Amino acid sequence: MILLTVLFLCIISTYSASVKGHTTGPSLNNDKLYKFAYSAEVYVDRVKASLQKSAGYRISSGVDVNLLWRNPDNDDDQLIKIAIKDVQVESVSERPADKNIFKGKSTEKIIGKEYLEALQRPIVLELVRGKVKTFYSYQNEPGFTQNIKRGLASLFQVQLHSGSSSEVDISGKCNTTYHVRQDQVTKIKDLDSCERQKKGFTSHNRILDVGTKGTSATVYMLEDSFIKSIKAEENYVFLLNYRRKTGSKIVSKQRLELKSVQAGLGLIAAKQVASVIKTLDPNYVAMPLEAEPVKSECKKCPSLSEHWQSIREHMHPDKLSKAEAAKSFLSFIQNIRKATKEDILKIIRSEKKEFLPQIVDAVTSAQTPESLEAILEFLDFKDASTSILQERFLYACGFASHPSETLLKSLTETFKGDVANEEIRETLVIVMGALVRKFCDRGGCKLPAVMEAKRLILNRLEKAKKDDNVQMYLLALKNALLPEAIPVLLKYAESGEGPISSLAATALQRYDPSFLTKEVKETMNRIYHQTRKVHEKTVRTTAAAIILNSNPSYMEVKNILLSIGELPMEMNKYMLSMIQDILHFEMPASKTVRKVLKDMRAHNYDRFSKMGSSSAYTGYITRGPDVSSTYSLDILYSGSGILRRSNMNIHVFDRNAELHAIQVVIEAQGLESIIAATPDEGEENLDSFAGMSAILFDFQLRPVTFFQGYGDLMSKMLSATGDPMNVVKGLVLLTDYLQEIQLQSGPTASAEFLGGLAIDISGGMEFSLWYRESKTNVKNRVAVFIAGNTEVDSFFMKTGMESTLEAETALDFISTVQFSQYPFLVCMQMDRVDSPFRAHVTKYESLPSGRRYTARKGKAATLAGNEYPLHKENSNMCKRVFGSKSDSAGSWF
Repeated sequence: MILLTVLFLCIISTYSASVKGHTTGPSLNNDKLYKFAYSAEVYVDRVKASLQKSAGYRISSGVDVNLLWRNPDNDDDQLIKIAIKDVQVESVSERPADKNIFKGKSTEKIIGKEYLEALQRPIVLELVRGKVKTFYSYQNEPGFTQNIKRGLASLFQVQLHSGSSSEVDISGKCNTTYHVRQDQVTKIKDLDSCERQKKGFTSHNRILDVGTKGTSATVYMLEDSFIKSIKAEENYVFLLNYRRKTGSKIVSKQRLELKSVQAGLGLIAAKQVASVIKTLDPNYVAMPLEAEPVKSECKKCPSLSEHWQSIREHMHPDKLSKAEAAKSFLSFIQNIRKATKEDILKIIRSEKKEFLPQIVDAVTSAQTPESLEAILEFLDFKDASTSILQERFLYACGFASHPSETLLKSLTETFKGDVANEEIRETLVIVMGALVRKFCDRGGCKLPAVMEAKRLILNRLEKAKKDDNVQMYLLALKNALLPEAIPVLLKYAESGEGPISSLAATALQRYDPSFLTKEVKETMNRIYHQTRKVHEKTVRTTAAAIILNSNPSYMEVKNILLSIGELPMEMNKYMLSMIQDILHFEMPASKTVRKVLKDMRAHNYDRFSKMGSSSAYTGYITRGPDVSSTYSLDILYSGSGILRRSNMNIHVFDRNAELHAIQVVIEAQGLESIIAATPDEGEENLDSFAGMSAILFDFQLRPVTFFQGYGDLMSKMLSATGDPMNVVKGLVLLTDYLQEIQLQSGPTASAEFLGGLAIDISGGMEFSLWYRESKTNVKNRVAVFIAGNTEVDSFFMKTGMESTLEAETALDFISTVQFSQYPFLVCMQMDRVDSPFRAHVTKYESLPSGRRYTARKGKAATLAGNEYPLHKENSNMCKRVFGSKSDSAGSWF
């Protein structure tokens, strides 16, 4: 036993001595010059494309490395000099001479004499245990060349044992994992963990955003404890979430290969690093190994005013339904983001009235401090004559992709001040609610400006006396979706009257089911079953929808089914249609509904054969690998055949997120007196009213009133032109993504994706006593333009890829009701017109001299128009409606 113990101690002491005698990182021999061949390549292309025809370039050079100094007290502490020699630049892909932008140009001409000299000045690294402790270079060198040297220096950072650690290199401070196997070391860098100042922003909703993935791996081959070769590869992939065919990738490769070892200079005798650096060159200074921010300036770019003149004709209000308008809108935003406040104000103050709303859309969507200052200085909320521009500004704020705290603070102060137009004041607080939600979704609920906005909305709602003010703050809460607002909404939903109760209920309907507590469901059940007071049909059906969409219990579903047959006639039909829609579309509640239907008391002919014209239907617009979209149409009538509510929704969703793209609701009430009909229970004292409310990309807009009161109704019926009323018209920034990336080989890359929407939503309600017919029409005209640009910006050239996608379409929802008989005839139609679609990809390389290479591919197609199918009963009814029209057209009587 003693012998084994002595033997063990001998082995341990021998191992300890061997470690002490050799470095734990790469070890250079004295008096040797190591000559390497180095190359750095950059590729930009489509995600699934091979690299053979990619845009990009290759820098190749020789690299000389020699040991300057080794710490006498610590072999693991070394000082090495690295010098780049014989630099060459070429295209990364083989091309004919006429398509090679480098053909006939020397490296000095391509890079520039000053930059080439700077690039070839040596750098010095202090390596301690294989990690770069200090990076020495010359202070006044261009940032571009410094970063290329940092990229080369980072390759020399390696540890020779497996494990994970946090390292600082050109990418910043990153979590790094090493796998060591004999003479091979693999280094994996977690790019998502890198701590450095990141520039850019993302879209608020994941559906509209861009998915990214970055990987970095470096493989070291060692020989005699020193580097024989290094191969490093870094990949970035960018994919548009709602159309993953639109995407790009950047591949950065580095190779370092030992070619020879020659006799070199001896070591510098010194005890301290500072002495060695002073002896070598006193101009050397210690600098961070992390890349310094650099950005090349555009020398031939047009001014903001010049750019505006080039796109101005496409921004005319008559052309806003075209894709060219959306394209011009996006390019204008890009230029505004580079402009000063003075440049922006110059354009706003000099332009004609009809162009100003489009300019306001773009300036607000730019979301820079300069653009915000400019637009707030221009707009005067005390002046009612510019209310159109004020509204466009506010709606653009509501759609903001990355709003600033300054913006919310400015809107709050404006709301507290003097606002001349009451509709603008209402829109202000509605937009504040939307911004509060965006901040809270990103963890900013505790920011001072957000806290102030929340307090203002909740406190003023509590003190509001007039119905108009109550509705205004409820609309703000409908956008904000604050958990602490749920008790307030419950109070108004159950105790409020008419529109207030309906608005509070629809606000609760927008919450994620996880927020709908037992208290919420109990209140909704009381409203639906009218256990405390009589409620309007619109409120009761909303309460039923909330119950059925939030994991309903067996008894909740059973009680709803048992109520069918005891409800007003049209509500019976509507609720029956809602249950059937849950079953046919396999909604989450469908399993519970099927269980309840096994009970014959709930499922019998008497209950499921109720007459009426109200309906609810859901179907798919698209079902794809990336995203799917659904449409839903439901319509509720009064017992006299007059519309109470029509509701059209379009949702877009993937596996992880959902976007409420469009909702258009038309509501009417109190119209029975016109045709001498009897109102339904609980609706005897309602004022005559019709209006429209819209949600666009999760943002509740200010509702529009068609008429309010009997006198207003008769006036508008007599003066009606049949033209629809505009709900929203303008330019919306959908996708707004920008990320700047530091490649580990040295250059800076960027990925920018912008999606613009030119939209025109209008709706109308026609009412004919002569023909005893009513018609509602919701028109949606949209044009979309998406532009993606992925670019690598080196100090001597730019290379990248542009992707564009454009489409124009129109979607109409028409509901026709003939109430000359009962059951009255109802026909619902949802049509999409032929839609042109174009997509292009352009790869490019360009030199500052203007020499440029481009390769362009594209395709164009027309998506055939479509009439979306509803339930069979609707199809039969439409045949009768249009059949009766053609019959009456051929007869005088």
